[in-house]
Amino acid sequence: MGNPVVHWEIAAKDYPKAKEFYGKLFDWEIDDNNPMNYGMVKTGDGLCGGLFKAEGDTPNYVAFYVEVDDLQKYLDKAVELGGAQVVPPTPIPGIGAFAMFSDLDGNVIGIFKGTK
Repeated sequence: MGNPVVHWEIAAKDYPKAKEFYGKLFDWEIDDNNPMNYGMVKTGDGLCGGLFKAEGDTPNYVAFYVEVDDLQKYLDKAVELGGAQVVPPTPIPGIGAFAMFSDLDGNVIGIFKGTK
């Protein structure tokens, strides 16, 4: 069996409006009371998601994250297959680490390794 999708996120230029929009549209509970101000979305389906403010040069985007056992190995493999590294392995304190790459069409995909 392949690697599972474990998280999704939406980066929005106007976070308060996006939070209100998605909360009302899908009846999502969005909790951003954390040190990173990252809106954790509870949908009830078991797959968690997030919403955050895209600041600076970060564009608005929608991405999903696939769980892997070695972030750099998968980034290298994505590049070998014609993709490009977008975000290097980056720690998420107390949770794990993530990285991002773009595929052949420029879609940005995340990979995640939890602390186990």
